[in-house]
Amino acid sequence: MTMRTPFAATLLALAIIAPAAAQTGDTPVKVGVLTDMSSLYSDINGQGAVIATQMAIDDFGGSVLGRKIELTSADVQNKPDVAVAIANRWYDVEHVDAILGAGASSSSIAAIGVAKEKKRLFFATDPASSDITGKLCNPYTAHWVYDTAALANGTGSAVVKSGGKSWFFLTADYAFGYALERDVSNVVKANGGTVLGDVKVPLNTADFSSFLLQAQASKAQVIGLANAGGDTINSIKQAAEFGITEGGQKLAGLLVFISDVHSIGLKLAHGLQLTESYYWDLNDGTRAFAKRFATKWNGKMPTMIQAGFYSATYHYLEAIKAVGTKDADKVMARLKSVPLDDALFGKGYLRADGRKIHDMHLFEVKAPAESKGAYGYYKLIRTIPGDEAFRPMDKGECPMVKKG
Repeated sequence: MTMRTPFAATLLALAIIAPAAAQTGDTPVKVGVLTDMSSLYSDINGQGAVIATQMAIDDFGGSVLGRKIELTSADVQNKPDVAVAIANRWYDVEHVDAILGAGASSSSIAAIGVAKEKKRLFFATDPASSDITGKLCNPYTAHWVYDTAALANGTGSAVVKSGGKSWFFLTADYAFGYALERDVSNVVKANGGTVLGDVKVPLNTADFSSFLLQAQASKAQVIGLANAGGDTINSIKQAAEFGITEGGQKLAGLLVFISDVHSIGLKLAHGLQLTESYYWDLNDGTRAFAKRFATKWNGKMPTMIQAGFYSATYHYLEAIKAVGTKDADKVMARLKSVPLDDALFGKGYLRADGRKIHDMHLFEVKAPAESKGAYGYYKLIRTIPGDEAFRPMDKGECPMVKKG
């Protein structure tokens, strides 16, 4: 017979109680924002993404299921190795329940691989590559805001249908650029156009002169800018210096954000057509969110990515509340089983392949005389229904999707 001292009995009681306490609200729900804080994409996500995520947490009340909601953030530097290191540490050591981000498509795809391995949630709010819900899909990732297929079906389709039949691409030399060029090329060819060539441009390039000269020499009607952020800004500004549009060629900004237009200025950007899932001045709901956001972010209007951080965070917390647990499988199942409706993106839903479906909007940038103030830059050309904007699920090669 083993004698139990009062001290040993107390330890035994604590050992029994501790796991139960951990299940009833002592452990927080932790959300991680892993995004570009310091490089060419920091204006379109960056600190604004952290602000938007915190707004969602605050609007939810700061807790769920009796657990405090905590936010952590880090700079992914758009580097896959950095993404992997931080994602592993967050999931394993810091017990982050869901990561949102993660900068460029290359770094995001790396983080997605960690989420799949760890069976933890990842919300792809930053990246564009449609491969995320194609050949790289997994049960723990939701692609939330936009993708290269939707950009192709929006901007690419509009430009070719308006007469831009021959194309040459300036393509960011990594996963995002390849996917965007591929998806737009498919749309161009499907509508009777031709692709005359391309040139791969290193990420975060300062001097586009040699690449623009190749595009100019191609004599293509349209120069497709398969880049984003600072690269888009620099290529458009330098194209103006070379007189490319004055010579009759048209620039197609295939991924342009409100922050880019603000930086470029309406004098150079007017007439550009672009596709976004969120615009701050679209309706009362988008305006209300933008007004609140701007008070926290130096008067800046939110990009669609920053709006996506808010939307994904809020829906994630709603799912936890609904299922009564932060278990990744149960939360994702909930997200895929109910309509997803909010003031920023409207009505939508999450498909089996992880692609969030909602309307996309084709805009044209106003001329300076048409704009009534800072950030009043877009006029709506067309709203594209979500099921038309995004690639059909059976065309994406997602291994989770059963054929037939």
